[in-house]
Amino acid sequence: MSENEDGIQASDVGLSEERLNRIPEFFADNYLDTGKLPCVATLVSRNGQIVHEAYRGRDELDGGNPIGPDTIFRIYSMTKPITSVAAMMLFEESKIRLDHPVHNYIPEFADTEMWVKGTVDDYETRKPLRPMEIRDLFTHTSGLTYGFLMQHEVDALYRREKIARPDESLEEMCKRLAKLPLLFSPGTRWNYSHSTDVLGRVVEVASGMKLDEFFRERIFEPLGMVDTDFFVPKEKIHRLMACYSRDPQTGKISESDGKGEASRAYRHQPPLLNAGGGLVSTLRDYHKFCLMLLHGGALHGTRLLSPKTVEFMRMNHLPDNRTIKQMGDKTFSEARMEGNGFGLGGSTIVNVADSMQPGSIGTFSWGGLANTFFWIDYEEEMIAIQATQMIPSGCYPLRPQFQQLAYAAIEW
Repeated sequence: MSENEDGIQASDVGLSEERLNRIPEFFADNYLDTGKLPCVATLVSRNGQIVHEAYRGRDELDGGNPIGPDTIFRIYSMTKPITSVAAMMLFEESKIRLDHPVHNYIPEFADTEMWVKGTVDDYETRKPLRPMEIRDLFTHTSGLTYGFLMQHEVDALYRREKIARPDESLEEMCKRLAKLPLLFSPGTRWNYSHSTDVLGRVVEVASGMKLDEFFRERIFEPLGMVDTDFFVPKEKIHRLMACYSRDPQTGKISESDGKGEASRAYRHQPPLLNAGGGLVSTLRDYHKFCLMLLHGGALHGTRLLSPKTVEFMRMNHLPDNRTIKQMGDKTFSEARMEGNGFGLGGSTIVNVADSMQPGSIGTFSWGGLANTFFWIDYEEEMIAIQATQMIPSGCYPLRPQFQQLAYAAIEW
């Protein structure tokens, strides 16, 4: 659609309706009609006004119902900025500090050592140069990793130990994680990881609340995010679409989780409150979260954070203003590694030209495993959100294509 419920036209906020309409047309022609994706949902707002919201495709690849504003998506790592906001709310209350050692909150990390050499069955470790700190959890410089990265023996250890089992609690997961070696000494490299899961446990310890309770009482209810949670209640489960996986070698697509009642992972409250990737949401719900950040921590009279805190979060917190590429090189990222630094919970653009996309310095963004993505351009007062349900992220160039189309709609 080209106008919102208040009748605001795209042209009222300096965007071209004709060019915004190219967005769903492009994705329909190139991804839906060719059977590459079940659906694509896109939303663009400027100055707080939603002026583009399009839902194309269906909630199953070979049939199902048309998607719409009430379709619930697995947002996976778009959970990370929400966990980071929760932690910064506690930071504002002085319940945590960025320079605190993580073991102040999770004692087991006091004895965590780093990998030196060896195999998964026989390896050497030593003490890291310094303890893991809270800031390292925000920025993925903790030395932790993900088992799915398949890049190092430590990743293999995570897989062998089944880190992030769905039947364990966040507390239990962190205790087991602390027994495994770090990939590197904290602060020396960038590596996508379970860092935000550990940060979620810090939120629990510092607040005295379970993470889902904190999210619900301190973030979701105040912002009116009525469809965002770690599971989908029975009365809404029919709105959860199916999720798919594309084999990177063969291109074969298979179902990874079913639609609605057929879902294996989201019908009930899970034991593991996956702080790095466990939430489901709708585009409109997530837009409220983004709008709160765009407006300096407040929405509709409800303040979650100070404007100075939000400004601080979207600064580049990597050492010496380095980029993800300079610190991570071969690792996986949900945003382009060139031109992007990392703030407290998401990537932040430090060099627009190097990012190879139009944009602005300080644009804050991140994405999720099933090709969900958002960005907040503070200079243009622009928010854009995209969703489908196809694993892995980056299997198609959806994100840069969406950015190109959305920025092309700016007229003033």
